[in-house]
Amino acid sequence: MKLLVFAHTPPPHHGQSYMVKLMLDGLGGDRRHTPSGTPPPAGIECYHVNCRYSDTFEDIGSFRVEKMWLVVRYCLEAIWCRFRFGVRVFYYVPAPGKRAALYRDWAVMLICRPFFRDFIHHWHAVGLGDWLRSEGTWFERWVTHRLLGHCSLGISLAIPSMRDALWFRSRRVEIVPNGIPDPCVDFEEAVLPRRRARVQARHRLLAGQSLSETERTAADGDPEIFRVLYLAHCTREKGLFDTLEAVAVANAKLFHEGSPLRCHLIVAGAFLDPREEVEFQRRIAEPDLMGTVRYAGFAGTAEKNALLRQSDCLCFPTFYHAESFGLVVVEAIAAGLSVVTTRWRALPDLLPADFPGFVPVMNPPALAQALIDALQRDGSELRAEFLAHFTEGGHLTQLKQAFLSLAASASAA
Repeated sequence: MKLLVFAHTPPPHHGQSYMVKLMLDGLGGDRRHTPSGTPPPAGIECYHVNCRYSDTFEDIGSFRVEKMWLVVRYCLEAIWCRFRFGVRVFYYVPAPGKRAALYRDWAVMLICRPFFRDFIHHWHAVGLGDWLRSEGTWFERWVTHRLLGHCSLGISLAIPSMRDALWFRSRRVEIVPNGIPDPCVDFEEAVLPRRRARVQARHRLLAGQSLSETERTAADGDPEIFRVLYLAHCTREKGLFDTLEAVAVANAKLFHEGSPLRCHLIVAGAFLDPREEVEFQRRIAEPDLMGTVRYAGFAGTAEKNALLRQSDCLCFPTFYHAESFGLVVVEAIAAGLSVVTTRWRALPDLLPADFPGFVPVMNPPALAQALIDALQRDGSELRAEFLAHFTEGGHLTQLKQAFLSLAASASAA
């Protein structure tokens, strides 16, 4: 099977570009850049058009005239691959509900659809169909359905993400959850003992008992501090400001109850809106948060893995309109963190049915109480969910099966 991958890889780094890179690496990379004679993994040859329209987070989804030239250039490269290498299958990641990105999708489909036999749409972002129904014009709905509808294969990340694939009448729909490399391959030996030591130390402190020097050292020296991690784009919709308010409320409640424990927050991610960054800096300088919040900036792979290992809990109260999966939750459970998150989009599918860390959206008091409840838990049992469902190997296996099933059906036809 020959696959034209029309999608960008980092930078900028976000869930979609990261997963595209993992897919390409797992399938052997761009065939044009691999040594001659190298057999393709699982019989799939990839030809990658790295259609990067933005170099920064702030520029994603915006309109610039130069982007239209890039659309034409990338489409011409795809068409060249079609005839030079005989590629007949076009892999694409549709945009969320943003007009500039939607019109770009129109241009790509208008130029490329006549040249390819099969189209695969991988719904890394969701909500396009809902957005068209609620905010799109009849003309936008009609054109989008004509150009993006009736693809050969729609790939969704979870059951809630199937809405778009079904709304656009994909001829076939497959559910393939995302999977990631293990950020804690030494979990049992190095990470789990420290997590359990910190939980046991917090239990003793809450019971009014003192800690020996050995117990304190095993618990990283500061078991009184509950290390909360926010790891995502720094936006209101992703839950940044709800997290700030929840930490302030939780610490006030712990103080009034006479608890020796306090929540400290590390915020890791890039700001997309300078106004929100100003608001964030102003808020963390106020007395109820001063000294309890640290901004770590954008975290690359090494920095992110270190933060996951060092933290006690992930706080991810997202209500982002295009949230499809919540990859950061998978990263957190792989590292054995406690998790506090919302019942939003596919997030409930990532955690056990009886998971106690769910909170309503846009509800800082409930979020604060969930953080307090998480003080006495560790998330080590959640790692089993990662190992069972969200490993990189499992993800790539399911993805290959979905691609090859399309090739088999095309051969049969």
